[in-house]
Amino acid sequence: MKGLILAGGHGVRLRPLTYSQQKQLIPIANKPILFYCIQDLIDAGIHSIGIVVGPNKEQIQHEVNNHGFEADIEFIEQDSPRGLAHAVKIAQPFIGDDRFIMYLGDNILRGGIQGFVDDFRTSPAEASLLLTKLHNPEHYGVALVDEQKKVILKLLEKPKNPPSNLCIVGIYGLSPRIFEASDNIAPSWRGELEITDALHWLILQGHRVTYDLVEGWWKDTGKPEDLIDANRLVLDTLGSMNGNGSSPGTVENSTISGRCKIGRNTVIKDNSVIKGPVIIGDDCIISNAYLGPYTSIGNGSILSNTEIEDSIVMEGSVIRNADRIVESLIGKNVTIERDGRLPGGRRFVIGDNSNVII
Repeated sequence: MKGLILAGGHGVRLRPLTYSQQKQLIPIANKPILFYCIQDLIDAGIHSIGIVVGPNKEQIQHEVNNHGFEADIEFIEQDSPRGLAHAVKIAQPFIGDDRFIMYLGDNILRGGIQGFVDDFRTSPAEASLLLTKLHNPEHYGVALVDEQKKVILKLLEKPKNPPSNLCIVGIYGLSPRIFEASDNIAPSWRGELEITDALHWLILQGHRVTYDLVEGWWKDTGKPEDLIDANRLVLDTLGSMNGNGSSPGTVENSTISGRCKIGRNTVIKDNSVIKGPVIIGDDCIISNAYLGPYTSIGNGSILSNTEIEDSIVMEGSVIRNADRIVESLIGKNVTIERDGRLPGGRRFVIGDNSNVII
C-alpha cells in the first residue's frame, strides 16, 4: 500500500504567512504539520509516499529531504490547484495498481491512522473514508450513511442544509478504481474536480464505499485560529516533557512549572517564568519573560520583558518590551518592539520577516 499526501494550494486563509511559506510547513508544537502526516503513514506501515506539491514546492522538498524520514518519498508537481480528484489523477503514475491512503497535508489527527489503514488493507471496499461529527457540517463534505452496513450512501460537498453532521476528514483509503471515477466527473462550480464527486460516482456505480469514525480529535488547520487550537491540542498530548530542571538548556534564576520542553543551548534567565505546557526550541534566549500555557517558541528566538500565552512564535523571532501577547501566530524572523505609547495586551497574525513597533 502507498501513501499520497496533498501539500499544494495557496493557503489564502492563512495570509500573510502563506505569501512566504507553504501552509503545510507551519509548525504545530515546533513541528511542521506535514511531518505529522508523513509520520502517521510510516507508523501505519506505509513506506512509499508521494507528496503532491504546488507553490513553494522547493520549501517542502528541502524540509522533507533534510529530515530523513524512513520512507521512499516522491514529489509530484501540480501546476495549479484543480481539486483533490485532479491531484489523484496526476498521481496515477506513482500509485499504479496499488491501493493507497490519501492524506490532506494540513490535517492533524490524534492517535494516528493505524486502525483505519489496517481495516482498509483487508477490506473489499473500493474506498473508505474517515468521518467525524461536527457542529458546523455546512463547511465540510457531509456523508449520509447506513450504520448497520457501515457504508456511505451519499456524499454532499458543503451543503447549505446538511442532512447529517458526519463530516469527511481529510484521510481516505482508495483503490485504483478512483482513477476511473475521476475520469467520469466534470469540474464543479469552483472549476475543480471534487473528490466527493468521484467518490459519489463510485457509489452510484454500485461500488462499496465504507467509513470509520475518528477516535480522539481531528483538526483542519486552514485558519489562524485552527492552528492555535491545534497547538493547544498537541501540547496537551505530548505527555511528560523535560521541564522541571531536566532540560538540555540552561535555567538561571527563573521558575519552570508544568510540562516544559526546552531545547539545546537555550538560556532562560533573569526571573523568567515558564508555565507549561510549553515547548521552546534550540538556541533561544528568554530573559525576564513570562511564557504561559500552550505556547510554542521556535529555534533561535529572543524574548525579553514580554508575556506570551496561547501562541505560536516561529523561528528566529525577536520580541522585546511587547507587554502581553495572547492567541497569536507570529511568523519566522519577525521583530516586535514597543515604543511605550500604547497600553499592553495584543493579538497578532504576522507574516515572515516583518518588523512591528507598537
